[in-house]
Amino acid sequence: MSAGLELRNLTHRYTQGSSAALSQLSVEVNPQELVAFLGPSGCGKTTALRIIAGLLRPTSGDVLVDGVSVLAVPPEKRGAAMVFQNPLLFPHMSVAANIGFGLRMRNVRRDQIERRIATALRQVRMEGFEDRRPDELSGGQQQRVALARALVTEPRLLLLDEPLSALDASLRDEMRELVREVQKQGGYTTVFVTHDQEEAVVLADRIALLFDGKLQMYDEPQAFYDRPASRRIAEFFGATNFIRGRVRNGAAETRLGRLNIAGVAPSGDVTLTIRPEAVRLEEGENSFPARITRVTYLGTRISCRLDANGLNLRVAVPPDARVHEGKKVTARLPTESLWALRD
Repeated sequence: MSAGLELRNLTHRYTQGSSAALSQLSVEVNPQELVAFLGPSGCGKTTALRIIAGLLRPTSGDVLVDGVSVLAVPPEKRGAAMVFQNPLLFPHMSVAANIGFGLRMRNVRRDQIERRIATALRQVRMEGFEDRRPDELSGGQQQRVALARALVTEPRLLLLDEPLSALDASLRDEMRELVREVQKQGGYTTVFVTHDQEEAVVLADRIALLFDGKLQMYDEPQAFYDRPASRRIAEFFGATNFIRGRVRNGAAETRLGRLNIAGVAPSGDVTLTIRPEAVRLEEGENSFPARITRVTYLGTRISCRLDANGLNLRVAVPPDARVHEGKKVTARLPTESLWALRD
């Protein structure tokens, strides 16, 4: 049965007097929810995962499962299963023996072990591979076995530490689908660590974004694109258009003219952001003259750079758009796609 998870003011320092690898992290994960811990290398996401698993004890703070602290509970009794970036399979054991190893260590009856191994193999689509050795498997297949080894323990918490980062692009896409399918069908409460924004967006119900050991934003994936909490967050998720302005009465005075903003915008100096794919080459509200200075064909879209009153903007248009360098156009920033960041 899946469990609720709460991290309460977690702080961790690896050595006394060092800077905090994790600082005052507070996150709640609902039962059966998949939450991605996202951020660049060294941001503290793996440290948090290891604390949840019981492999590290925090300097301060608490970890609660279904409202009960588990800091004093050893790793093997927390009901958590962890999958690492490296599958860490026993090379001399068969696939079935690798998957069932943890159950044998717990003295589970043989008939139950066999039944649960068969169930786990079905979950990861590896039926018929029971007798193979790890060196007879591809990298993706080895990671499926590692996932099956975690699932066979019927965990309350499933912890995944960048398990797809060592796979090539096609295998990553395939494994993402598998992880999401297995998580939804099994109803596992899951924490997934990754540095890949796309991976987090594809997999997660919610994303906890960390920079420098601190939680920056915790929300549904779309919010990071539509309503980023800071310029640094917007840039991390690929935003490239930033327009300085001053808000008065719900609109911003900018170098592009007066731009209307949907929703409540803070009065005073702000930075407006809009994603390239949201910019339109058409007349209408929030429109202005511009000139195309660069055109780059990217297969599924064309990336254009615009010069508008000395301001550089990026625009993504369909691959059949009639654009060329030097062309004068009218660009529009849809009101609903503009987001104001407080300076």
